[in-house]
Amino acid sequence: MAISLAIIILLGLFANRLFEKIKLPGLLGMILVGVLIGPYGLDLLSDVILIASSDLRKIALIVILLRAGLGINKKDLEKVGIPALNLSFIPGLLEGLTIAYLSMKLFNFTFIQGGILGFIIAAVSPAVIVPSMLAFMDTELGTKKHIPALILASSSIDDVFAITVFSIFMGMYSGASINIGVKVFSIPLSIILGVIAGVIIGLVFIKIFRRYKVRATEKILYVLGSAILLTTVETLIKSKIEIAGLLGVMAIGFIIFERMPEAGEEMASKLSKIWVFAEILLFVLVGAQVNVALALDAGLKGILLIFIGLIARSIGVILSLIKTELNKKEKLFCIFANIPKATVQAAIGAVPLSMGVASGDLILSLAVLSIIITAPLGAIAIRASGKRLLEV
Repeated sequence: MAISLAIIILLGLFANRLFEKIKLPGLLGMILVGVLIGPYGLDLLSDVILIASSDLRKIALIVILLRAGLGINKKDLEKVGIPALNLSFIPGLLEGLTIAYLSMKLFNFTFIQGGILGFIIAAVSPAVIVPSMLAFMDTELGTKKHIPALILASSSIDDVFAITVFSIFMGMYSGASINIGVKVFSIPLSIILGVIAGVIIGLVFIKIFRRYKVRATEKILYVLGSAILLTTVETLIKSKIEIAGLLGVMAIGFIIFERMPEAGEEMASKLSKIWVFAEILLFVLVGAQVNVALALDAGLKGILLIFIGLIARSIGVILSLIKTELNKKEKLFCIFANIPKATVQAAIGAVPLSMGVASGDLILSLAVLSIIITAPLGAIAIRASGKRLLEV
């Protein structure tokens, strides 16, 4: 495992620097390194690190979401509340249902199979989106109209929505007795519970940090450890009650920054340094999950399906922003910011196959293909369009 980590760090750093030098997002280089050295490439990574890959990716994602929470203030949230809520489910719903319908025509799927596929692909990737939005916040691009905060808030809820609808279709396929009304109600409930859990954890730490002298590094470790436990508890009680753990992680950072801004800024600075390492782990290990040969099996029909799905998502973004103050350029940026997919597809793309869903191998192929197409396309589009479409 030690050798694998060394390979990941060295090649990841090199690829990041190389791609940044040629004016491309560094994460694209890191994903390609992962593809190259992963089990479907040169197979240079140990089985131990591949087994731990899911947990390592989750920890890296927690790091960047905590950092995101420490960068959002109450004023931002008040301004983006309703638009963020609309963005969190309207684009995903249109994309998921469009893909479900198209898969019936292109691959002879049933509607349930199509729904399973649609809501795997419909989830956007906070791993790609969040670092980009934080970079824009640091340079104050789009912050006058709170656009980075809008995208940050909506992207994390989008995943909750997509995964819940995916689980509904999986239950319908397996024949399990599912109350769809209860499942749909669980979406806002899981969001509320996640936020409440995060706020409670944040308030506890605020009380501790005010009473006792704790160094910034120790504060980060305490909060990071608690955030990891929160997402672990989420997994353990998932069969009984849903909690949006990753949203709770952001809430921890938000409440600390809101009540203790100086400590929040200091912690954000420390997390930015941790992210240098976490980012390499996250994107290289996401790349290692990508089986290019499997993606190619989906063929031109698969590419067509993904792009039409993105068009449907884009329409959803426009509908979500109708009553906002954003101009045409800013709305176009929001469309680009909703393109990337990676983390959810890598995490649940193989679930239908493992559960015996018919055409599960094709569903996995299409999930992998969506990562290959949208992660680099979205990352490049966000970076290139941000400077042109957003105002300081």
